[in-house]
Amino acid sequence: MDDFRETMRRSLQMTRAGDPAGATKLIQDSLRRSRSDVRAEPSVEPLAAPKGAPRRPAAAAPGGPVEDAEILEVTPPKVSPATGRPARARRAGGGPGLAAPPGARFERRRHTCVHGARDYLLYTPSGPVTGALVMLHGCTQSAEDFARGTAMNAAAETAGFVVIWPEQGRGDNASLCWNWFRGEDQAATGGEPALLADLARSVARDTGIPDGRVFAAGLSAGGAMAAILGQTHPDLFGAVGVHSGLAPCSARDVMSAFGAMRGDAAPGARALTLPCIVFQGLSDQTVAPVNAQRVTGPLSDTRTCAHSGAARSARVTTGRNAAGSAVELWEIDGAGHAWSGGATTGSYTDPKGPDASVEMIRFFLAQARARAGD
Repeated sequence: MDDFRETMRRSLQMTRAGDPAGATKLIQDSLRRSRSDVRAEPSVEPLAAPKGAPRRPAAAAPGGPVEDAEILEVTPPKVSPATGRPARARRAGGGPGLAAPPGARFERRRHTCVHGARDYLLYTPSGPVTGALVMLHGCTQSAEDFARGTAMNAAAETAGFVVIWPEQGRGDNASLCWNWFRGEDQAATGGEPALLADLARSVARDTGIPDGRVFAAGLSAGGAMAAILGQTHPDLFGAVGVHSGLAPCSARDVMSAFGAMRGDAAPGARALTLPCIVFQGLSDQTVAPVNAQRVTGPLSDTRTCAHSGAARSARVTTGRNAAGSAVELWEIDGAGHAWSGGATTGSYTDPKGPDASVEMIRFFLAQARARAGD
């Protein structure tokens, strides 16, 4: 771990000196060396990537160094023309964790608007559609990898949710991170929040889903961006799920991002005001556990109970945030930087933990019913 911290220090120096590519290579070389000495737990074999696709990472050891720490800045992307029309849909890859049941569809599409363009996967359930969920992957992950690891499509099928899986491009971030730490990507009117919200609205409009029954969730950098979506577009999103992420505006640049991830003071951080469910491993060495409490902010009417339905126990705190919205905070004993209850067919998952996908869907359904007055 000390060697990895030294690597991160050197990478920051290289980034400030104008060599982000060299900094990325330095981190990747360090991670390859660490994998040769430590067996990942839980054990996950990399999936065979489609021809031309980037290689997916192996799972990281809970509490160990992971590639998700790569948040290096890149040249701003060129904005595509505003056609407003997705590319022709094609079926997403199959295999473990991705097979759609009869009547359901899992397709690859592209969304283009004035704020940019991104590829995405779209899962449409076999029955009536009742809601939509945007799922944002972590750094170095692809949308397909994230879908495999979280098994969220299966959880969403039971609720009648369509699931939108946006995919970050390497031209937008060299490590495939959502740019949660850049000021221009923290506002409602531009950058990635505006692009992702436009994508969510487009799918919701096409499937007849009203505002308030659209939700967002993500892991790590994706969790941080999901929190930003909830802050910037509370009219669209009824609730958000943040797994191993950070509060909106926890950082404004690369240097402050590393500090926030370590748990340093983040004076600009803003707690969410809309309903949220937050998962955090207490042995996470990539995003300090204190960040989970920064997402929720101070809570009132709290109740804490133990969850022991999985191999890893968890402390679950429920309450109300400053705006009076419902909050759940799941703090998982012994868990590192990985999706709790995930499948070993994807990266950054911990099958030993409570099933975050199932619990998030339950929470989102409860918020939808509360909003409808049921």
